[in-house]
Amino acid sequence: MADIHGGKHVARALKDEGVTHIFTLCGGHIMPIYEGCLDEGIRVVDVRHEQAAVMAADAVTRLTRNPGVAAVTAGPGVMNGVTGVANARAADSPVVVLGGQSDFARFGQGALQEGPQASVLAPLCKWTASCYESRLLQDYVHTAFREATSPRAGPAFLEVPWDVLFAESPEPVYPRGRQRVPFRATPEDVDLRRAADLLAQAQRPVVVAGSGVWWGHGENALKALAERYQAPVYLNGLARGMLPRSHRHFLVHSRGKALAEADVVLDLATPFDFRMSFGEGVNPDAAIIHADTTAAALGRRPVEVGLVGSLGLTLEGLHALLHGRPQPDRAAWLAQLRRHDEKKIAENEAAMAEGGDPMHALAMLKGLNDAIDEDTLVVGDGGNIVALAGKVLEVSQPGHWLDPGPYGTLGVGLPFAMAAKLVHPAKKVLVLSGDGAFGLNGMEIESCARQGIPVTVVVANDGAWNQIRDPQLTFYGEERAVATGLSQKVRHDQIALACGGHGERVVDAKEVAPAIERAFASGKAAVVDVVIDRATNKGSGKPM
Repeated sequence: MADIHGGKHVARALKDEGVTHIFTLCGGHIMPIYEGCLDEGIRVVDVRHEQAAVMAADAVTRLTRNPGVAAVTAGPGVMNGVTGVANARAADSPVVVLGGQSDFARFGQGALQEGPQASVLAPLCKWTASCYESRLLQDYVHTAFREATSPRAGPAFLEVPWDVLFAESPEPVYPRGRQRVPFRATPEDVDLRRAADLLAQAQRPVVVAGSGVWWGHGENALKALAERYQAPVYLNGLARGMLPRSHRHFLVHSRGKALAEADVVLDLATPFDFRMSFGEGVNPDAAIIHADTTAAALGRRPVEVGLVGSLGLTLEGLHALLHGRPQPDRAAWLAQLRRHDEKKIAENEAAMAEGGDPMHALAMLKGLNDAIDEDTLVVGDGGNIVALAGKVLEVSQPGHWLDPGPYGTLGVGLPFAMAAKLVHPAKKVLVLSGDGAFGLNGMEIESCARQGIPVTVVVANDGAWNQIRDPQLTFYGEERAVATGLSQKVRHDQIALACGGHGERVVDAKEVAPAIERAFASGKAAVVDVVIDRATNKGSGKPM
């Protein structure tokens, strides 16, 4: 068997792992990986900044639940990708990053872009390594995938010196069998039974489902539980879309009230972090049933029962144990929370009807709702506008909502959308972006236009980093509100036009949906720049 170079070793291992795309910004240190990918039929998708490459690979990971891959060149290339790695780590996303490195034969002699890359990445990754022999590269790549996907999942970083990538060596011959086995652990039976007893007896139960349900392939089991178990269900992160807005047990606006009054809380992989007010708003007398993939994730808010294992299997086990068991009538509990939701929905609908000049932020979101359907994949990239959208946009299928996750990294919109369109070419892909967030990776509209990746970005143009400016004005006043103002005169739509895409500016709320529909119909990478009233784009009023 003929020897092959290191880049081909890498690509063959990636193909064995089911990889169909890698994301990159070109660099001499990693050229052999491109050649290997071309030989193996893996599409090489290039971007304008390495953080976008990692973010796009992260989006593939979140959508397919199989690691996406970014390849970044040595030195600044790896360092530019750090933000994307940190964002993936906070979201438990097992992305794999391949980093170039300077000539191994010249280590310590000041080679171009030599640096301590693995040491920098180690605190942000599940696993980091450097491979110094071409013949070992396939084994290292497979190890990266195993380490990234084992609980608790997270990024893996493999750096390879350029002389190792160029060097040739024999292709390894592996025995038949699987090189990566998915996590399929089930919680202890005694814990499942105790949890089912508490849930069956509860008068005021609450179910909160987070991204771990998606990672654990639990979307169907969650829907089955929600159908049979009489309790309000609230969805976070990648769990959004697992129940349609019309579902009788799915609620949105009343979560704080429900948690404050609950007697039993079933927490499905939703950390008690800032998104859950660190558990401080939960009824102190409530029994907490917390399920997650590792025991280390449990206990920040003391638990009555901890369920450690795959979230899909956990939900299947609970559903089986609850099926047919007598339970209290909880119609009054649900009706109380539903009234709370309906009051907030009525307030939002009144604001949506206002229009205004500039238009109300919620009127713009109504236009988005009118333009999307259940098969549209939506990416949220921004502060206040995405928080508002999470309350009103109707995403009704699992795997159809992406946002930065708990790290709150802005700029993910176009990289995530690029990946989403490549993973699901038949679906419409819409980004809802703040004007500040768009600026971080806005040039990726050129990457999409040039490579024939038709995504649509709606920029909520309020002329500010408003999630910060709003509380800044409250704390310090207009005269001392610095570094948070932007200009609504910026024509984000014309950036798309200049890059070969489609662009429109919208100032009338009635034109939002038609403009988005024209953008979809254009078949091009598109930007719809929507001017909104900054005063209506309100968040919590806190600077974080």
